[in-house]
Amino acid sequence: MAILENIRKRTTVLILIIGLALFAFVISGVFTSSDFAGGKTGSTVAEINGNSISIDEFRQKVESASRRFGPTASSMLVVNQVWDQEVRNSILGQQFDDLGIDIERDQIMNYIKTIPSYTQNPQFLDESGVFDENKFRNFIVDLKRNNSLQYELWLQDEQSIIQNAKQQAYFNLIKAGLGATLKEGELDYKLANNKIDIKYVRLPYSSVPDSTITITKSEIQTYINGHKEDYKQEAARDIQFIYFEEKPSLEDENAVKEEITKLLDPNIQYEEDKDIIDTLAGFRNTTDIADFLDRNSDIKLDTIYKAKRDLSAIFADSLISLNMGETYGPYRDGNFFKVSKMIDKKVNGSVKSSHILIGYEGATRVNPDVKRTKEEAEKKANELFREMKSNIKDFAIYARDNSDGPTGPQGGDLGYFQQGKLADEFDTFIFGNSVGAVDLVETEFGFHIIKIDDKQDIYQIGTLAREIEPSETTINSLFTDATKFEMESISGEKPFTDLAKEGGYLVRPVNTIKVMDENLPGLSTQRSIVQWAFNDQTEVGSIKRFNINNGYVISQLTAAHEEGLMSVEDASTTILAILRKERKAAQLIGANKGKSLEDLAKDNNVSVSNASALTVKSPTIPGAGREAAVVGTAFAMNEGETSGLIEGETGVFLISITKKEEAPKLDNYSTYAISLKRSSGAKVNAAVYNALKESSEIEDNRATFY
Repeated sequence: MAILENIRKRTTVLILIIGLALFAFVISGVFTSSDFAGGKTGSTVAEINGNSISIDEFRQKVESASRRFGPTASSMLVVNQVWDQEVRNSILGQQFDDLGIDIERDQIMNYIKTIPSYTQNPQFLDESGVFDENKFRNFIVDLKRNNSLQYELWLQDEQSIIQNAKQQAYFNLIKAGLGATLKEGELDYKLANNKIDIKYVRLPYSSVPDSTITITKSEIQTYINGHKEDYKQEAARDIQFIYFEEKPSLEDENAVKEEITKLLDPNIQYEEDKDIIDTLAGFRNTTDIADFLDRNSDIKLDTIYKAKRDLSAIFADSLISLNMGETYGPYRDGNFFKVSKMIDKKVNGSVKSSHILIGYEGATRVNPDVKRTKEEAEKKANELFREMKSNIKDFAIYARDNSDGPTGPQGGDLGYFQQGKLADEFDTFIFGNSVGAVDLVETEFGFHIIKIDDKQDIYQIGTLAREIEPSETTINSLFTDATKFEMESISGEKPFTDLAKEGGYLVRPVNTIKVMDENLPGLSTQRSIVQWAFNDQTEVGSIKRFNINNGYVISQLTAAHEEGLMSVEDASTTILAILRKERKAAQLIGANKGKSLEDLAKDNNVSVSNASALTVKSPTIPGAGREAAVVGTAFAMNEGETSGLIEGETGVFLISITKKEEAPKLDNYSTYAISLKRSSGAKVNAAVYNALKESSEIEDNRATFY
């Protein structure tokens, strides 16, 4: 009581102290928060050639894109899509401003006419099926007046359309400046059609063992320094982790199996409120299967009849062989224990058929292009039916050529249907006749020539199922194991991998994680782990536990690769192969200088080979692969001439020209010039944008916010 009294006496002082502490905390946050640090970084997600993109504006676009993508798209997928679009719009927008490119109202409408989602939308088409500008404009006006939310979405689409129209105009200006002369067309023709035959000897690099070539770290570093553009790297991280997954133990599985087994037979139960002992029906003898499954199963009664092909392939044979009321199980199917019961079966209850529809104007759901009368349709159907009787094997061809139905391109194949799903007249024929029967039937849709392709028995099966889930005991044990491993690994007494080996845990490495990655192999979407790996406070060797949906991850940062040139260790995988090839080439050339084809082949235990009809555009030598340098050298030589030793892709070559054949001269090479121009034009959009992006200064702050 004395302590409480002292606290009461000092209430004012305590409030002041707590208030100062909170004030200090808030002020501290202001000056240390990343939102305010560095000025621009706190409010901008990007700066592109001096133009800033605010985080608020960016977030609004991400939210809008998320609604369009739907719930299946991950947050980072949406962020990255919006980012790519914003960078593109900003870079190209600066070009539009510099060149004064703008889009007028008529140009916007012309671009809209190239978008199928608008031009093929029935509500914007006139009586002739042509896109009607007035209908489209009236639709937008109506949105503005009566549906503000949809109108806001349209305004976003409109901005995208304007941007795309500007891009189209910009790239078209560049394409207009591209061309190809007749001389260039002639050269392209010759590169593809001048041919050469050679004899050659190849000394493969594999003939020199890798073990005989020594490459030092300093040589690799020298190579990196000489090829800096090829060995630039983004910032990246390597981690290793152990996944403590929440999954059922063997005891959990057995418990679920025991529970479901008990539900098969009647169960005696005491009802305390009535003071009586009642016997509850089991799954085997229940008369109300739907109610029983509602109360006892994780999967409710499926009243739809299914064919054998629709059942689990592993258990289908066992299930369809059940007698009425008979059960099968318990059996494990995926993550469930199940017992299945045959409720009903229908012999030939599902029919596969094909048809040829001859429609007429006025029939239900007729193709608007069909203008024939009912009498004309009937006449055509009868003629076609008589013609087909002797050519049933060609039914699919007749359907593709004549059917007005949507299945015509698929040979009229309708697939399998149960009774009551098709028109009554159609149903009556296919369920009343045997497989192979063909007839002409009239329905509200027109005249059908129908062929019965197959029939299947169908079954109604009720399934009592219980999902196999980890018990509370299993979950608690997993938590204990994860916590113990985390504490022992952080203590540093033993290496991470050694502790894992002692505990029987699998260590999974993930290398070269980028700052905006979110998917980790074996864990799927785990953005928080990536953010931790790139945090300035996380050092190589740091260990952290993450609580994820299905358990825990203990992760260790194993390496940090900073932006810039690759290290010797990172680049050695590719550079070693390059330097070894150079050394092997020098060694092979030095040991075989001055030799003839025959002597070179004999001394190196290889054969002289032939290759014919080689071209510059297809520099592939049979038995050797693509060898552009070798073929290029060959075309610079005269017939009968022998080369020196040539360093190729797969080995060292010595070649002799046996025949040179020039392509026949053409009167005009305009076709090839046009093809060159078209090929160049197709590359403009990507090539120009990539060049602009490469020369732009882009400050990417996404990782600060996401």
